[in-house]
Amino acid sequence: MQSLNWYAHRLRVMSAGEVAWRMRSAVRDATDRCRIAMGRHQERVVQEISDRELVDIPGFRVSDIGVGQWACLETDDPRRQWYQRLTENAERIKAHRLNFFDRKDCDLGDPIDWNRDHKSGKRAPMRFGPSIDYRDFKVTGDAKFVWEPNRHHQLVVSARAYRASGNVDYARAVIEQLESWMDACPFGIGMNWRSPLELAIRLINWVWAIDLIHESQQIDKRFRRRLLENVYLHLWEITRKYSRGSSTNNHLIGEAAGVFIASSYFCRLNHVAVWQRESLNILCQEIIRQSRPDGGSCEQALGYQLFVMQFFILAGWVARRIGVDMPKDFWDRLEKMFEFIGAMVEGCETPDFFGDCDDGYVLDLGTRHGDIRAMMGIGAVWFERNDFKSQARTFSEPAMWLLGEPGRERFNAIRETGRKYRLKSRAFADSGLYLLQYGRYDSPDRICVAFDCGSQGLLPLAGHGHADALSFTLSVFGKKVLVDPGTYDYFSYPKWRNYFRSTAAHNTLCVDGKDQAVIRGPFMWSNCPNVECLAWEPDAHGGRVVASHDGYQFLEDPVIHRRGLQLDGTVGEVLICDEVLCQKSHTLAFYFHLAPNCRIVHSLQNCFIIDTGAGLVEMSLDSRLTIELLFGRECPIGGWFSSGYHQKCPTITMAACGVFTGSTALRSQIRVIGKNVTK
Repeated sequence: MQSLNWYAHRLRVMSAGEVAWRMRSAVRDATDRCRIAMGRHQERVVQEISDRELVDIPGFRVSDIGVGQWACLETDDPRRQWYQRLTENAERIKAHRLNFFDRKDCDLGDPIDWNRDHKSGKRAPMRFGPSIDYRDFKVTGDAKFVWEPNRHHQLVVSARAYRASGNVDYARAVIEQLESWMDACPFGIGMNWRSPLELAIRLINWVWAIDLIHESQQIDKRFRRRLLENVYLHLWEITRKYSRGSSTNNHLIGEAAGVFIASSYFCRLNHVAVWQRESLNILCQEIIRQSRPDGGSCEQALGYQLFVMQFFILAGWVARRIGVDMPKDFWDRLEKMFEFIGAMVEGCETPDFFGDCDDGYVLDLGTRHGDIRAMMGIGAVWFERNDFKSQARTFSEPAMWLLGEPGRERFNAIRETGRKYRLKSRAFADSGLYLLQYGRYDSPDRICVAFDCGSQGLLPLAGHGHADALSFTLSVFGKKVLVDPGTYDYFSYPKWRNYFRSTAAHNTLCVDGKDQAVIRGPFMWSNCPNVECLAWEPDAHGGRVVASHDGYQFLEDPVIHRRGLQLDGTVGEVLICDEVLCQKSHTLAFYFHLAPNCRIVHSLQNCFIIDTGAGLVEMSLDSRLTIELLFGRECPIGGWFSSGYHQKCPTITMAACGVFTGSTALRSQIRVIGKNVTK
């Protein structure tokens, strides 16, 4: 149950039209509760499924890989490793054991308990779905731990294993788990009918799983009727509950993608032509509305950008597969989104996931969440971009499942730019992200500074944004040095949720112990700062960027923070110039979060020598600041890094504090000393 303050603020950000829509939705839900109790919805859908729909004619095929095609690969064929990993995973899935979040080899039970948080052990209530408060851990456990196995990514893994090996046992495992799910999750009851986004992701996975086992002879008429009844109910439920108003974010994209893909595949069902057109229009509108012209996401969260890109990639691929295709604006914006994420891996092997990241992904075609390089291979083929090919490095397993052998041939035919091309400083001004870069791509001399001058997130809620204005990250030698500490949790641990999105959890300035914006709920902010880039002066050695924000205007004595970063790659030096504009006395705390691979090997006053594992970096902080090193502290929280949902480890955080009166300028320096030679 949310607080009264939460409800009051939530109401303030709604339009009159949204309030009216939510009231109509409440009436609809009350009617549904009665109809479901009487079995009326089930009666309707049975009438909708005719003998015509039972004829097994899919609207498209999801892969050109033949049954058993990978079973006899040569030892030196790169697909051999994919095949071995795939069949090992499929064997574990067949035994109802999954890896997700921090759960390794998690036993889901026999039969699978689809309505349980398999971490806390809490069983979600089996009552009318819309009445369940999924944010309340006491009621449901952690909703993400309930939902993740019910997205049915594992069914696609099993189905891919069947397709690659020809072993019909993997196809039977798909049918067995689907039958089990339909037994345990009647329409409208429980957590698995609570969120339209979850229904949409499940539908996409059903399409891929069912089509990949199409030749197995395991889908009889009885099972197909039952499956189609559930598909129809999923489609009907999503289309009448599309996200709207102030909560229209990545959920709407996922919902529309699920409807478009499923209605295109199960194309003989009644009404799907209408749903297909409607969902296609939503996707074309939302790719423009929820992304910026430079390709960045309006949610200011890289993890969610990768998430929605998967929806757009799959929907665009299906559209071409069925001969509909998307308009040019769709493909132009998607290409820009590829450019944006490709830039994130130029300076380092793996990017920093600024903003929220919950490890969400759509399909498991060989890699899961956050594999930018795998996605770039698809972009390279689609847009014939040699820079995308360099960022991808190789043609990945997901690209093979999606684009097949013709895609690999097109990838190989793209002319290489050369992995040693020189990096340039880059501005994504619409998104407020500035990259100061020096060196050659994929070489140990590269330096990358990523500076966040963007907005808090997608307004009015900015739900997946963090209070991180003027934060920056640093990579040298291709290794992370200063990082964004991540997200860690949504529902289980409120104090950790608030910490990881706080100002103190980012490489920026915290004034008087306050955040730059006001937390109103787990996915809601108010008083978000205005952020402005004041100067952008790139050059061949890196360059300079200056920005400011007004997030501390709510203080009795308002404060403006202005920060300038300057990179001179020829001497391996980053200068940090912070200006605090105010009238009275304030406590200023600058935080610098080191990557877990870093350790401090020497310190003298405010100068620290940091071993990155690949080379040494010297960090000298303004001499007027008092430095405290935090490492795995829990009260108050500090010194942590989260690499994924419910995964965290201690790391070093430098907390540099001081009390200053009136406007103040502080200067710090980071210097690359040299690459390690002792190994």
